[in-house]
Amino acid sequence: MNAKNAMNAKTPNAPVVIAKIARSRGLRGELVADLLTDFPERFDSIDKVIARNAKGETKSLELEKFWFQKNRVILKFKGFDSIEQSDVLRDYEICVPDNEAVELSDDEYFDWELENCSVETISGEKLGIVKEVMRTGGTENLLVQGELKDYLIPFALTICVEVDIENKRILVDPPDGLLEF
Repeated sequence: MNAKNAMNAKTPNAPVVIAKIARSRGLRGELVADLLTDFPERFDSIDKVIARNAKGETKSLELEKFWFQKNRVILKFKGFDSIEQSDVLRDYEICVPDNEAVELSDDEYFDWELENCSVETISGEKLGIVKEVMRTGGTENLLVQGELKDYLIPFALTICVEVDIENKRILVDPPDGLLEF
């Protein structure tokens, strides 16, 4: 079972965020962006993207070229040919329409699908709501916010025995001691 990094707004049919502009680069309007997808190869087939700012305002942009550098992507959009022109896109999220989201296998989920799922044990104890999928280099962990305390639950098939995305519910069978810390 795997969680895949690709962010999305919490509304149906919302664009899927694949990168976030960090800063401008060079004199020709290039931009440095943090990758927010586990599928960077998707840039090979992208011509147009949606840029969205914190206010929710969007712009349609045409990707002229891109390349990867030090775990980031450098983006160049048509019509943005100087630092001054490109700098207006700082902090914008780069998105693709939800119908262009990468197809996952049955036991894989996007982080945004897991967020806000209710979590309960197989014995019926309600633990809380998934607030974040944390990546620590191994198995992903679900940060579950409970009423009295938070839980860090490994997102592994042996623990998360049922994931029902449609009903926003995750059933867990925690090993002894997992919920005590």
